[in-house]
Amino acid sequence: MALQGQEEIGEQIEEAGDPQQDVSISPVEQQPEGPEVEVGDQLLLPWDRFSAWLHCICVVGFDLELGQAVEVIYPHHSNLTDKEKTSICYLSFPDSNSGCLGDTQFCFRFRQALGRRTSLRCFLDQFDRDAPVYLKRDPGHYYGYVYFRQVRDKSLKRGYFQKSLVLISKLPYVTFFHSLLQLIAPEYFEKQEPCLEAACNDIDRWPVPSPGKTLILPIMGVVLKVRIPTCSDKPGTTQLAQAAQSDTQVSVVLPSIYEVELFRCFSPVFFHIQMLWELVLLGEALVVMAPSPAESSETVLALVSCISPLRYCSDFRPYFTIHDSEFKEYTTRTQAPPSVILGVTNPFFAKTLQHWPHIIRIGDMKQAGDIAKPVKVKKLKNLKTLDSKPGVYSAYKPFLNKDEEIIRQLQKGIQQKRPSAAQNAILRRYFLELTQSFIIPLERYVASLMPLQKSISPWKSPPQLRPFNQEEFMKTLEKAGPQLTSRLKGDWIGLYRHFLRSPNFDGWFRTRRKEMTQKLEALHLEALCDEVRNPTLTTAAVYT
Repeated sequence: MALQGQEEIGEQIEEAGDPQQDVSISPVEQQPEGPEVEVGDQLLLPWDRFSAWLHCICVVGFDLELGQAVEVIYPHHSNLTDKEKTSICYLSFPDSNSGCLGDTQFCFRFRQALGRRTSLRCFLDQFDRDAPVYLKRDPGHYYGYVYFRQVRDKSLKRGYFQKSLVLISKLPYVTFFHSLLQLIAPEYFEKQEPCLEAACNDIDRWPVPSPGKTLILPIMGVVLKVRIPTCSDKPGTTQLAQAAQSDTQVSVVLPSIYEVELFRCFSPVFFHIQMLWELVLLGEALVVMAPSPAESSETVLALVSCISPLRYCSDFRPYFTIHDSEFKEYTTRTQAPPSVILGVTNPFFAKTLQHWPHIIRIGDMKQAGDIAKPVKVKKLKNLKTLDSKPGVYSAYKPFLNKDEEIIRQLQKGIQQKRPSAAQNAILRRYFLELTQSFIIPLERYVASLMPLQKSISPWKSPPQLRPFNQEEFMKTLEKAGPQLTSRLKGDWIGLYRHFLRSPNFDGWFRTRRKEMTQKLEALHLEALCDEVRNPTLTTAAVYT
């Protein structure tokens, strides 16, 4: 993944292909019989388009005898294992004491059963190829996007109507799927399954989610307009909103399909945003304790996105419960906490996870006009219950000096009642510039590992990349380090040393190495083709 402004990298590694995923992705495993439909050069079966967006839609209700249960899966031929159904059941309902009366939306993520294959994998991979790394389909996990309704109903024995409509997908399009649920769920709760069937049929007529294309998506009598970003887009920009006024039949324009409201999510702890950025960058074990699944999932997603355009390569669970299949794995005290970010709401976790090194306590999220008070990082021993005061509980000492300028800028925006969209943009740009300043020296060094094009010969095997040498890289920081693009002072060297041992570096470097290897192989193949077409000229060039 090359960042913007890296001309020297672009010259050496142009049009690098995206690494193929080793694990299959979600769409329909068993296709119903039906006529093939031709779309461009592709032959698509019924439900193929639906499967490009969603694996299935589930309705989860509460039964007095069985507890949570999956009542409906649509399309009916969609496959879910018993373990996956159990995960969906428990993750689709709040497990906190917050009540959550009315309608609540949140997101969760769970492991996909092993060994699943699909005939659509190659078809979908070609659309994933041009997507930014942080928007690619998740090879080993599903996302669940939930619309939960809880209202009083005296006709029911329990006294409450409780039900969730859940979209199961491989795509991390958080904003898009939450917006989609706002259209589908209220209609479903009123008209039941016929409405769900109609919505699925609408989705099966959509174009596939192709990066770079503006898509018109009719659903339930409403027309959505979205654009899937590409890896070549300039980070932090959108190319959709400018043309919105010219659309006469579009009902809803979504400028972003994935961005969460960063400032609102971080408002309870925004005095520590730079430290949180370091913790996420280094893949530290983090737990977010929040009063509701909505605040839990939004905060975890905000943390994961704060190192964009880097992809967060460790596990993260926007909403995690005691019934999760990984509960024992993630809460054991026999070993150090794993590299994972958990979002929890159950007070039980305050005791179960009190040995974790970094805990973020989120209270009720403030509105954009509320002014947060400066709060110091608290010691972990002060966290005894989930009712503890909001804040960051950690013994971590940041490598970089605190950036007071961004804090003053955000505080000024609060005092001047700056729109939340503007505050979000300021914070997102801050994180983007910080991440780019950090990763550009790595990009520059890794580009230098690429052999020169003149070393590629049709008479030899493709040349190998030079290995990554940590000390050699550290020496480059003296003259070409982050100080060239960032005003922040501090122990950048120490930060890099810790990062090079993290899952985020491992995932980033694997991707870059595969891209560069594919580029070398392509250049070698091109040299072979040139030799076949013009052997005399090429041979003469070799011996001169």
